Order: sequence, then C-alpha cells, then structure tokens
Amino acid sequence: MIDINEIKRYIPHRYPFLLVDRITELEVGKRVVGLKNVTVNEPFFPGHFPHSPVMPGVLIIEALAQAAAVLAFKTDGTVPDENAMVYFASVDNVRFKRPVVPGDQLVLEAEIVRVMRNIWKFKGTAKVAGELATEAEFMCAIKR
Repeated sequence: MIDINEIKRYIPHRYPFLLVDRITELEVGKRVVGLKNVTVNEPFFPGHFPHSPVMPGVLIIEALAQAAAVLAFKTDGTVPDENAMVYFASVDNVRFKRPVVPGDQLVLEAEIVRVMRNIWKFKGTAKVAGELATEAEFMCAIKR
C-alpha cells in the first residue's frame, strides 16, 4: 500500500489536480491499482454540472495516468526530482461506460503494455463498485 505522502514523492501533481488518493497494489514492471475517492467537494462539480454533478472523463483518464506514472517510476527504480515530468504522448481507444458521480470510489487499474526508452504505453480501466466506468490505452513520455 502506498499512501498519499509517498504518491506525492513520485508525481508532481497537487490539489486540485492530484487525482490518486492511494495505491493498493503495485507489481513492479507489470501493473498498479489505485483509488480515487470522488467527493461532492471536488472543484469541478459546481460547473460540471450544477444540477447533476458528473466527473469529467478527461479527469478520469488523468487519474489513470497518475497511477501509471507511479508504476513507471517504481519500475524504473527512481524517485523523480523537481525537474522530472510525465506528459501524455497519446490517448487511444477511450470508452466511457458509466458516469462517475460524488460518492463513487474509482478503482484505477493500469498495466504496462510496452516501454521504449522514455515512452511508456499503458492499458487502463477505471471501475466503480466493480462496474467499468472508463477504459483507455495511453502513452506517456517521461522527461528527466
């Protein structure tokens, strides 16, 4: 288990853009499982949407990428310094299957598909109570 303080050692994101609360499983070189507790106090809900709050899909994908970044650095055996960054290189085959709303707990699962130098390809899913909410393939570039 990796708590929020250790997560913050591996990714530069901070409130309101830190979207992973905990890592519950991590197999170095293989996969990661993280949690995002979705609360009504999220800064995006007042505008998305005022009478029916729904977590924006792009933020679900961002949460998947943040969990994947922790996996990448753990796999690489490095703790990034303040100059290290992880950028999206591509996002493909995205499917949104159900809305994510306040009170949901997102279970973020990402697995490494391929690594070529500083480019990492992942396949990820986000689930709520075992039900698929979002799936995507994405590539990230790590700048050190």
